[in-house]
Amino acid sequence: MMHLKKQIILVFTSAVVIMVAENGCKKKKDAVADDPNPTFTKIQKEILNVSCATAGCHASTSDASFAQHGLVLADGVAYNNLINKTPKNTAAATAGLSLVKPGESMKSLLYHKLVCDAAHHSSGFGQTMPLGGPYLSAGQVEFVKQWIDKGAPQNKNVVDENLLKDKISCSASFEPLAPPPAGSGFQLTINQFDVAANFEREVFIRRNTPNTSDVFVNRFQLKGRNNSHHFVMYAFNQGVTLPAANVLRDLRNPDGSLVISTLQDMQKHIFLAGGTDVNADYTFPPGVALRLPANFPVDLNAHYFNKSNLIIKGENYINFYTVPSATVINEAKALNLNNTEIEIKPGERKTFIKTFTFSATTTVLMLTSHNHQLGERFIIKIAGGSRNGEMVYENTDWQHPLIKNFTPPIVLQAGQGLTSEVTYYNNTSKTVKFGFTSDDEMNIIFGYYY
Repeated sequence: MMHLKKQIILVFTSAVVIMVAENGCKKKKDAVADDPNPTFTKIQKEILNVSCATAGCHASTSDASFAQHGLVLADGVAYNNLINKTPKNTAAATAGLSLVKPGESMKSLLYHKLVCDAAHHSSGFGQTMPLGGPYLSAGQVEFVKQWIDKGAPQNKNVVDENLLKDKISCSASFEPLAPPPAGSGFQLTINQFDVAANFEREVFIRRNTPNTSDVFVNRFQLKGRNNSHHFVMYAFNQGVTLPAANVLRDLRNPDGSLVISTLQDMQKHIFLAGGTDVNADYTFPPGVALRLPANFPVDLNAHYFNKSNLIIKGENYINFYTVPSATVINEAKALNLNNTEIEIKPGERKTFIKTFTFSATTTVLMLTSHNHQLGERFIIKIAGGSRNGEMVYENTDWQHPLIKNFTPPIVLQAGQGLTSEVTYYNNTSKTVKFGFTSDDEMNIIFGYYY
């Protein structure tokens, strides 16, 4: 009996020891799961709240840019809005990226958008954020990268916070675009220029193409530095007075007021190439090319934002690739369909509709759009014929508008055309009209046809 009692006591004691040990392990595990100072909380507090979740950017669904990016990074919602979510950026989604893909920073658009040297990923992912700077430090970017690579947990401390003490600025390296090989084309440039601190600078420079006889161009390749809102090349209407060649012209004076002579030059423009993606590469379909006469005058136009306290650099390149005239079956021309009748009152959401009718058979090869940050949705429809009302283009990302090529092309007969339907939401305190600054609005169909 005494022996049995000892066994019972021994079993009970062992059970208590096991229970205590299990509870101790459980508490230890819970402590890891609910770390009082998790990595993501530091990211939210020191990076997202400071550089991303700011008014007008990623603070709320009321931001003017929300319709374009669809991403709110405010405290309390950022984590769920990032993890395993498909980006609205078409190129990133096509490449299989998530906004944050736990364990894979190179498959996470957030990481790519924070690295100030955009050369490590393909074009089409858009500009480095925050747009206009100041960029995150190298340590901050590495902190985010390691958090993603370690599974992007919400409530665990997995990255050494000493990285956040590294305040070395992320230096955006930039490699000039190599010109086409000899005999295959030529290059034009906007040479390096300064963009003052806390300023947006938009410049134009007239260049003459170097060809001494007519050439046919079937490919445009562009490259620009970070913080460039757009890079566009224009031709001029016939018979107008041209601005001086090789002289950099500003749209704004140092005090922000507009330069009237530059505004007047802009009324003479015809779109030729480029857009909001300053690192674009566009090739016409086989047998189609754009004719450029000898020493053809063009206006190169670049627009940069600088939200930092330092001077940054602007610089842009465009390559023209040529083909023999014997290979050209159809000569491409540029579409430039502009609706200037825009007026949106404070707090108003309004759609503007305009139809552009063609007087001859027109074959549309490509369409893209241009509007500013109040634009929520840009739609292009076919007007007339059996496809009347058919939507052929839709864009909700004003910073990175869709460039849509049509295979087969859209063939429109005389009397048919294209209709633009552009919806804006004015969340500012002033009435916004058509204009040339980022605070004004635009409504333009760009494209190519023959």
